[in-house]
Amino acid sequence: MKKNILLGIRIVIGLVFIISAYTKLIAPGIIEIILVDHGLAANRETAAVLVRILIGLEFALGILFFQPYLLKRIVIPASLIFLAGFTFYLVYTGYILGDTQNCGCFGTAIEMSPLESIIKNVFLMVAVVWLFINTGRDRKGYLLPLAMFVVPIVLVFLMSPIKSVDNFKFAEYTNFIGKGRVDLSEGDKLLAIYNTECDHCQELAKEISSLKKSGKHFPEFYVLLFSEGDVSVDSFKTVTGFDFPYRMIDVQTFFNLIGTSPPRIYWLENGKVKEIWDKDFLERIKVFQK
Repeated sequence: MKKNILLGIRIVIGLVFIISAYTKLIAPGIIEIILVDHGLAANRETAAVLVRILIGLEFALGILFFQPYLLKRIVIPASLIFLAGFTFYLVYTGYILGDTQNCGCFGTAIEMSPLESIIKNVFLMVAVVWLFINTGRDRKGYLLPLAMFVVPIVLVFLMSPIKSVDNFKFAEYTNFIGKGRVDLSEGDKLLAIYNTECDHCQELAKEISSLKKSGKHFPEFYVLLFSEGDVSVDSFKTVTGFDFPYRMIDVQTFFNLIGTSPPRIYWLENGKVKEIWDKDFLERIKVFQK
């Protein structure tokens, strides 16, 4: 019975590490942004290297729990150090830096606050300590554990090559009111440019808000909003039913991003501007609906 319990705990811990690594791998950009925001990396490229090493280590630890070699000497202590290190990091970011946004432990698939992730890590550390105490003598064998440490890191770099965002004109917009951190350089996203006083912007915002409420699939939609004059953001929301993540921009940025007149929508695809729309907005958006 005890042997089965130990095996079950190993499987659960291994799966948690693997799931955590996988959810980061499918959207590593958010983790890169978090590291830059917290001052742990100078830029996205440096952060990208650190994130891929982190993902590889998580995959490695997860896989190592499914094999019998060096569990007590290396695998279990390494996982405990890993969990303890990230718990201290979460305490620092959540309670010293005051960042209560998604910590990125499970990427964007399962959003968790620092406190929620700390609680999760404490439970895992208790399980790991219990596993260490009750695990018998190690089976010796260095080749397989070493390969399982190295191979996942290499595969992560091959599966998720580092891309530069230097030429991406919207790279600086990584935080939006109503959403928090956003990586505009990953996947398909629509980015609208509105002026709160513009009648055409108000009309489009109203139509898109109604389209979103239709219940059909709606693409990720973000707004860069310029407001100057009598129509405040709150008034704009009241008039249009606007309920999308947005970020305020200044007048110079606004005029640099619109065409001859607002509104304008950019279709972003994996860090590139695929199309720019100045008309027929609803017809184009409906292509995204399923």
